[in-house]
Amino acid sequence: MLELSHTTKTHDESRQGEALDMLPTGKSTGRKLYIESYGCQMNFSDSEIVASILMDKGFETTKDFKDADVVFINTCSIRENAEQRVRNRLKEFESAKAKNPGMVVGVLGCMAERLKAKFLEEEKLVDVVVGPDAYRDLPNLIEKVDEGGRAVNVLLSREETYADISPVRLNSNGISAFISIMRGCDNMCSFCVVPFTRGRERSRDVVSIVKEAQDLFNAGYKEVTLLGQNVDSYKYTPAVAEGEEAKPTVNFAQLLELVAQVSPELRIRFSTSHPKDITDEVLYTMAKYENICNYIHLPVQSGNSRVLELMNRTYDREWYINRVDAIRRIIPECGISTDVITGFCTETEEEHQETLSMMKYVKYDYAYMFAYSERPGTLAAKRYEDDIPEEVKKRRLTEVVDLQREHSLYRIEKFVGKVHKVLIEGTSKRSDKDFCGRNDQNTMVVFPVDERYKVGDYVNVLGESCTSATLIGKIVD
Repeated sequence: MLELSHTTKTHDESRQGEALDMLPTGKSTGRKLYIESYGCQMNFSDSEIVASILMDKGFETTKDFKDADVVFINTCSIRENAEQRVRNRLKEFESAKAKNPGMVVGVLGCMAERLKAKFLEEEKLVDVVVGPDAYRDLPNLIEKVDEGGRAVNVLLSREETYADISPVRLNSNGISAFISIMRGCDNMCSFCVVPFTRGRERSRDVVSIVKEAQDLFNAGYKEVTLLGQNVDSYKYTPAVAEGEEAKPTVNFAQLLELVAQVSPELRIRFSTSHPKDITDEVLYTMAKYENICNYIHLPVQSGNSRVLELMNRTYDREWYINRVDAIRRIIPECGISTDVITGFCTETEEEHQETLSMMKYVKYDYAYMFAYSERPGTLAAKRYEDDIPEEVKKRRLTEVVDLQREHSLYRIEKFVGKVHKVLIEGTSKRSDKDFCGRNDQNTMVVFPVDERYKVGDYVNVLGESCTSATLIGKIVD
């Protein structure tokens, strides 16, 4: 499960630039929609919300942007290279728009919010710029462009959760689905643009979340992943009418339990988390239910307390180690992944060594590792000088990557010789003669096709060998 090319914990490079595809609805007006998504799982989930809104207005999708009447790119602002990738992709749409001047080209999501109207000036091709809280306004904005104008709506909301919109499940295997449970982030880590592009935290109505999980299970789905910029900070207080008694707030541990109770056959995962919110209550809830996967993403970012303070992570080295120890104590078989940033502002060689020593202490199952790059508008960009030379950042990153490769292999080797419950997600990318799926710890498992089983079945797989990224085995009865 080692991932060297990702830039954030939730990025899946195999899906970057993926175009959505959905079945005709019978309501078609003849207009075709093309959406490409970049960035984290939340962006892909948001594309499903956009599709649902526009499908209700008679749009159907196409996999070829040249055939589209409306072309959207759902964007990410986490890293500079993500923004550059989007700009390069927009240039590829120019010839299509030249042949079809009525084509509407729009930029959605975090990059749209960050650059706002400036984007219309910089990218003459773009007609619509829409932030992540304004998707309900898309039909009106498209209509405005149809009338000859250009349109922007990047207003952030303190209430919008899209709780009442049933997302269209795009490019789905019919087995796994995302459920967005909260939006925004209040943490204000100094290196991160998310609070500025996604706004403040707000959590969805717990009833709507559990209903969505139930509906997915009834439709044949076997696994859901609870999503949020800071998913484990979920807290929802039900509204009450005047004169009624206040109802108790539902926290993340309680929500996990409610979703797990939908069915023991429905697997539960969540992404992505902040260490401060991985409480003992969350851990005991995970240990209580077999269908809540034993896997936690615990971003460390740095192993040094001074650097963590500069990052505004709200914990120090000792506190983080305490959380790791709690996970190992309460859920002994739990897989742990992380994020690591090398070369943050003023980071010394000794402090970098503390990051390596933290990695040696935890021995993460896998990690998302990248060198620090300053993002405009963040607290770090305003307060600190990006003073570590690029060659030093890259050398430190190489040391982190090399060490993680050792640890990934160490962890996955422990799965060899053991039997794992695996949900068959499909066939392997390399061969249709092999199934693939993930074990409880989120490790990819590959094993020969057995005609007795199909996609969506749970099977017991004996691990026989491995690489640093994949467990290889066979089905056992």
